[in-house]
Amino acid sequence: MSETTAQAPATALAAPKDISRKKIVSWAMWDWGTQPFNTVITTFVFSVYITGSAFGDTNATSQALSLSTTLAGLFVALAAPVLGQTADRSGRTVTVLRSLTWTLALISAALFFVRPEPAFLWLGLGLLAVGSVVSEIAGVNYNSLLDEVAGERNVGRVSGFGWGMGYLGGIVVLLVLYFLFIQPEVGLFGVTGADGMDIRVSMVVCGVWTLLFTIPTFLALHDRPATTRRPIPGIDRWNTRQPAVIWRWLAPVVASYAELWNTVRRLWDVSRHTVFFLLASALFRDGLAGVFAFGAVIAAGTFGFSSGEVVIFGAAANIVAGLSTIALGLLDDKLGPKRVIMISLIALVASGIVIFAFHDGGATVFWVAGLIMCMFVGPAQSASRSFLARLVPAGRTGEVFGLYATTGRVVSFLSPLLFGAAITVGAAVTGGQNTQYWGILGIVLVLLAGLIVMIPVKEHTEHHAIS
Repeated sequence: MSETTAQAPATALAAPKDISRKKIVSWAMWDWGTQPFNTVITTFVFSVYITGSAFGDTNATSQALSLSTTLAGLFVALAAPVLGQTADRSGRTVTVLRSLTWTLALISAALFFVRPEPAFLWLGLGLLAVGSVVSEIAGVNYNSLLDEVAGERNVGRVSGFGWGMGYLGGIVVLLVLYFLFIQPEVGLFGVTGADGMDIRVSMVVCGVWTLLFTIPTFLALHDRPATTRRPIPGIDRWNTRQPAVIWRWLAPVVASYAELWNTVRRLWDVSRHTVFFLLASALFRDGLAGVFAFGAVIAAGTFGFSSGEVVIFGAAANIVAGLSTIALGLLDDKLGPKRVIMISLIALVASGIVIFAFHDGGATVFWVAGLIMCMFVGPAQSASRSFLARLVPAGRTGEVFGLYATTGRVVSFLSPLLFGAAITVGAAVTGGQNTQYWGILGIVLVLLAGLIVMIPVKEHTEHHAIS
């Protein structure tokens, strides 16, 4: 069935609201406050700690990390749209977000109890996996609040500001922890590396950081009025099942999945270009994740960066990404999010090819091309979020952003898979010992696939109602 020509109803962004700079900054502080989990715990510090030799054989710990991460991602893919839908219907998005945020802070601090011994491996991986789930589901609720603080005319700059604040917050806390606890032989409060105490204390700081810096978010934002709350369509049909005790708990879940399927079906019938956008964004968002996931690996393995130089480059990369995301958010509102996404992806593909072609040119090549890549990662992510926010009808933000999270998770294996496959191909083609630089081509292929799928997607102004 082709797209209908019916006029789309007013989107959530079009609804009248009190837009203020204070609310925008308070909303963005959530990204600043929760970023330690992504930057410190998941990327640079705890994941490296938990796969270290103190916990067992490197291959075994890495495979265990992969398994726990995969299981967490699978749960997010299955649960995100339904939990987002539940928050929409209850109208308690801010309350749910606050509970998830406090839980994330508690999990971050609880990593203190993961001592560098094999017996603590699965405790650490379990906490990390649960934290990843909580972080992702919280992110769905956070994204769905974008329509509370932004309007149609400024959604791009607001989205960019929030994403940029996340990058900057992450690098600030990373540098604070690195120079106060991790790098010195004797850090603040006499903390040393004995018994992994430098890393473990850093986890407590991450939890406190999240708790403190998200306070403005929950003081400024509030749940929607009770009048917006509504039951799940068709739940009465499931509530009548026997045994009643079991179906009292299962009925909301089953009815939510049934309604989600109806949403996807209506979306395909009414706004097929929105489906194409979800597919394209899933592809290029996985490629964007790959840039940061494997950038440090390539810097060290191909361009000879020391661990200290990797940290310095990581700091520069996050600062560049944060500032460029805030700046290009202004272009999002002027040029439209699709143009920002296309420009960013073209620049990323070109920079990746430069890194591959000139891999023997020394560290300068990676500094220049790598920072250019980082400059366009954030804007593509932010514009993708603002593109979808411009389409969502009032009362459906949590569900649709949950679907957005799910589509991203479905293809999240592509960048790691193609990164490794490209290295294998490089070794076969060149016969060389170190063909790690070929891995960038795997990431470029994912970005290019997203770019190609994005080309025919219509601008957000030409999409029809998600409804």
